[in-house]
Amino acid sequence: MKIQHAATLLLAITLSLAAQTTAKKPVKKNSTDPLAVHRNAIVIDTHADTTQRLVDENYDLTDPLKGGQLNFESAKKGNLGAEFFSIWVEPDLYKGQYAHRTLDLIDAVYQQAAKHPDQMMMAFSPADIEKARREHKLAALMGIEGGHSIEDSLGLLRDYYRLGVRYMTLTWSNSNDWADSSGDADDPKVHHTQDGLTDFGKDVVYEMNRLGMMVDISHVSDKTFYRAVITSRAPVIASHSSARAICNAPRNMTDDMLRAVARSGGPNSKGGVVMVNYYSAFISQAYRDAMLKQEPEVKKATDDLKAQFAKEGKQVTYGDLEKLQESYANKIPRPPLSALIDNIDHIAKVAGIDHVGLGSDFDGVSGQLPEGIDSAADLPKITQALMARGYSAADCDKILGGNLLRVFREVETTAKELQAESATRPKIEEQQPFHKN
Repeated sequence: MKIQHAATLLLAITLSLAAQTTAKKPVKKNSTDPLAVHRNAIVIDTHADTTQRLVDENYDLTDPLKGGQLNFESAKKGNLGAEFFSIWVEPDLYKGQYAHRTLDLIDAVYQQAAKHPDQMMMAFSPADIEKARREHKLAALMGIEGGHSIEDSLGLLRDYYRLGVRYMTLTWSNSNDWADSSGDADDPKVHHTQDGLTDFGKDVVYEMNRLGMMVDISHVSDKTFYRAVITSRAPVIASHSSARAICNAPRNMTDDMLRAVARSGGPNSKGGVVMVNYYSAFISQAYRDAMLKQEPEVKKATDDLKAQFAKEGKQVTYGDLEKLQESYANKIPRPPLSALIDNIDHIAKVAGIDHVGLGSDFDGVSGQLPEGIDSAADLPKITQALMARGYSAADCDKILGGNLLRVFREVETTAKELQAESATRPKIEEQQPFHKN
């Protein structure tokens, strides 16, 4: 009996040691194969205008692309883990209906998640993005593009947050009552603020910080950019902007602005992130110059189309305008993929590897993307090109989504800190006790 017991004990010890050895054996991860690196990363895109198609064309994400750049099939092929659907209200077409149109767009994203729960889930936090990845679903987030959507109401801003909006671009190409846009900064007919943000604008930024909504400075004027960076208690993002040193578009970030984003946030902040826009006219100066030559002709054709619709008693849609603009833009040769990589590389070198990411602008640039990028299915080509330039697997993980997740988490932390402050902060726009009459 003792011999049998000893043998049994010896066998148990042997099995235990074998199990421990197996448990300690590291799982090898191929860090030199770009496709494996891309597949293992959480890929996050912070800007797609596909939402317009959902509303105006009754497009469904299970449909073929039909000339677009994003659907479930392309997202799966490109290992796209999270998409921020842009909630953008065209300011001229929907004047007086900004909130109504905003809510229609938000509802359209929710409808897709409800119709296809096996392929997409609504996400409101970094934890949700990670959960969606574990469940092999596309994480659907939302970002408002243009502060005019809040109609000068902090209450509406809070409502949008409750509905799931997790960033807001302070302006689109149009200035609003409290912030200036790069799109009309030089237009003398447009009223602009004195300092880039009015007192109410500063209240908007603070309230975004308090809620946990990322402050997005794509589209804003340079003056508004610096005022927003100074005002924000949390790191800021540029959801879809490229490098002005490479392509001189007012929408792009100068090197000083890139460094300011990297330093943004509180004293303990690790800084914000600039998500590179894929639009050819923002990544290639040659393409931009050709586009600017076309502008007068495109403007006349656009005005004629709007007039034609008005004469027929119909409302022209964003899709109608985009098709017209695409017909002109297709006459310009597309820049090479290297132009996009040049922008990522420049921002990484100027701001640091922790401060660059991806903000495609899919379905929002009339199909004008660099060669090789026709849809979300082509995202692995970006990782391949980056690694060909010497970027490591860890670098790519940051660029593909890690940097945005870090900023998102810090924005959440800042919100909790501000919400925990005992004293209620008075609104800047209201008369302060120390103000003299």
